[in-house]
Amino acid sequence: MSDALINGVAGAGGGIIAQLLTYPLQTVNARQQTERDPSKPAFKDGAVRQMCLVVKHEGWERLYGGLMPSLVGTAASQGVYYYFYQIFRSRAEAAALQRSRRGIGDGSVGMLQSLTVAALSGCVNVLLTNPIWVIVTRMQTHRKANKQQSPLDLTCVLDKALQAPAVENIPHKTIHVIQDLYKEAGFLGFWKGVVPALIMVSNPAIQFMLYETLLKKLKKRHASNLKGADGLTALEIFLLGAVAKLGATVVTYPLLVVKARLQVKQIIDDDKRHRYKGTFDAITKMIRYEGLSGLYKGMSTKIVQSVFASALLFMIKEELVKGARLLVTGNTSLVKKLPSKPLR
Repeated sequence: MSDALINGVAGAGGGIIAQLLTYPLQTVNARQQTERDPSKPAFKDGAVRQMCLVVKHEGWERLYGGLMPSLVGTAASQGVYYYFYQIFRSRAEAAALQRSRRGIGDGSVGMLQSLTVAALSGCVNVLLTNPIWVIVTRMQTHRKANKQQSPLDLTCVLDKALQAPAVENIPHKTIHVIQDLYKEAGFLGFWKGVVPALIMVSNPAIQFMLYETLLKKLKKRHASNLKGADGLTALEIFLLGAVAKLGATVVTYPLLVVKARLQVKQIIDDDKRHRYKGTFDAITKMIRYEGLSGLYKGMSTKIVQSVFASALLFMIKEELVKGARLLVTGNTSLVKKLPSKPLR
């Protein structure tokens, strides 16, 4: 089994576990990003209150709307990303080693090379998995009618559903979302938001640049302390992943909001503020009608969710990679590299 495949499988496994633990926050965040009415609770309430309101009015299952396609998307995204990341990284390392033999550089991959590797991996990932995330976004933002309403009230709500962007009048299962999306825009509909998504590859690029830089410094510190460069604990990996993701999320969050706005079902009415022709049109209308703050809706929720999920992903992935290498090679010496408490 190649090292790229091991990293791909480990990334997929870590992504699924992190997704399961943080999915309710993702659902709430998607609703915050796509809410355009300042009078609505999604515009002002925090993540915890919104989760409580969803459970109260729609039931627990709505917090996990779109979970199955999301798990498929997470496994595919993480698997594709880490697979190509390892391939591009290996080539970058080989090129750096060749340069060092010619007396250029120290043989290590620099920050610019790390950024390029992450960006290329992200572009491949976006182009292959964007249709899945369009489906997930629509399922996350779908709202069920208030389960406590009377039949008469429920009828009124359903009558208004045709004009609401997130309350659908069709059974909101994966197959129905796919059919509805195809009727709306054909095959091109599955690539809605692909432009900001491609620009968003700067997020994992910045994330991995920060992660690799911090990791290199931490390994040097361990080596200078005679602990060994490979003796990183799971907690250290967790903290490195959290810091790296935090920095990347703050910088690129507006693109995430724009992508969600383009992917969600568009409102059918005469209000041009609710219609986006493309990425630039969405950005200009959001700034014009909602102010700069509109580009950062739900950022606090996203920071908590993404930082926690990313930190879990990094930690779990590293442990899965070590375990997979141990199983494949049968080299028991790898056990010594696993984190352990120091003897006293």
